Amino acid sequence: MTLDPFLHGASDPAPGPEHGQTAASCTAVFKYYRTADEEVLALKGIDKDFPSGRVTAIVGPSGSGKSSLLRILACVDRPSDGYVRIGGVDVSDMRPRQRRALRRRSVGYVFQDPIDNLIDYLSAADQMRLAARLRGVAPEEEEIRRVLRLLDIEARIDHHPAQLSGGEQQRLAVACAVMGRPAIVVADEPTAELDSASADGVLEAIHELRTEGAAFIISSHDPRVMEAADHLLRLEHGEVVETW
Repeated sequence: MTLDPFLHGASDPAPGPEHGQTAASCTAVFKYYRTADEEVLALKGIDKDFPSGRVTAIVGPSGSGKSSLLRILACVDRPSDGYVRIGGVDVSDMRPRQRRALRRRSVGYVFQDPIDNLIDYLSAADQMRLAARLRGVAPEEEEIRRVLRLLDIEARIDHHPAQLSGGEQQRLAVACAVMGRPAIVVADEPTAELDSASADGVLEAIHELRTEGAAFIISSHDPRVMEAADHLLRLEHGEVVETW
């Protein structure tokens, strides 16, 4: 089980996103990585707005900069140059503690491997209660049931991760990611470990839950993710080569 870095930081809740707003944005974002022998330029002047209530797919070959951009948007890394705003807040020069606090209240995250998103000894309902509390929001039982009902897993409300299929685990992870109304939900290859039917179920879940107001930002090689997206950002060698 992987515990993500969003479990530490201040607990002040951020206001929920509203449709039509820019949930996150990148302006002239560069990212350099220094090795013993050279400096690698992973991102080259990325400019992109991510609107609330929409799904944006970030696509491109391996080494194109997708993971670097995702980590910056998730407030795990800082850009080497440029500006990043999450939920209206400039995070570019934040100290690590400030980034952790903002990450906790404003960013949902879905890992590639479904089981890495969940805590093995908690039921589905308890996973969602914890996610809400970590964002400083008191969980409401009817809200938990409503979201699980949207994702067609309400019958699993008292089940633990080991009792769920991979697709059900990932749908539960998406449900947890939107609890407390974060500004963005970042997903790293969320369908990569799933069979075709389970992947379709997760994409349907994302389609349903984007109406909650968060901007979904998904890095993927999966053509189905591109088809399900409202917007697309294609990277090659750290540069934007296509956007719509």
